[in-house]
Amino acid sequence: MSDIVISLDRVNKWYNPTFQVLKDCSLDVRKGEVVVVCGPSGSGKSTLIKCVNALEPFQSGEIAVDGVRLREKGVDLPKLRARVGMVFQNFELFPHLSVLENLDLAQLKVLGRSKDEARAKSEALLRRVDLAAHAAKYPGQLSGGQQQRVAIARALAMDPVAMLFDEPTSALDPEMVSEVLDAMVELAREGMTMMVVTHEMGFARKVAHRVVFMDRGEIVVDAEKEEFFAANGNERARVFLSKILGH
Repeated sequence: MSDIVISLDRVNKWYNPTFQVLKDCSLDVRKGEVVVVCGPSGSGKSTLIKCVNALEPFQSGEIAVDGVRLREKGVDLPKLRARVGMVFQNFELFPHLSVLENLDLAQLKVLGRSKDEARAKSEALLRRVDLAAHAAKYPGQLSGGQQQRVAIARALAMDPVAMLFDEPTSALDPEMVSEVLDAMVELAREGMTMMVVTHEMGFARKVAHRVVFMDRGEIVVDAEKEEFFAANGNERARVFLSKILGH
């Protein structure tokens, strides 16, 4: 049985007839692998990761997640999304629900867990992200870093085969970034399969197995971490790295 959890094969996407946002993108992510996707603004990073979770349609090529091809007729997309956790830039929590209720909801509605099962899982995950003391609060009562850790716990509540992160620290104040990255580092160390769109190169250096560099809708570098940071393979990636690491 293949250990490839996420596979993209020559994926193309247009927003209109003249603007192609993804160009022949091919990429495999294996079980337990952490792949960081980086590149300049507008390079297609977020679109790529949203296509993996079927949040964005694509016009040609194929994406398979856990052996299920997204474009196959009859694919249950909500069920598929439940198998792939997604953490966005802006948390996407339900403001009218408590932290615990945010974690419970999809377990009850999508997975069909009992209230007791869902609550036990939610409480365990809040302990895992060090937020048990905030279970009864509402998202608006939490800091940005705390809200993002709730979002991570909510995604984990679905027992995903992989986690996708779309610039999870970009909306946070600098002092809150580390608490979210620490939670992600712990996930990586536990062997979670992860695709992470980020400019946090310290995180990439610490836990990534591979780094993918995108520019103008193309994957121009797909390299082992050490090779990427040696920056001896691609001029566009070299310039990007020099700007990012120069700050």
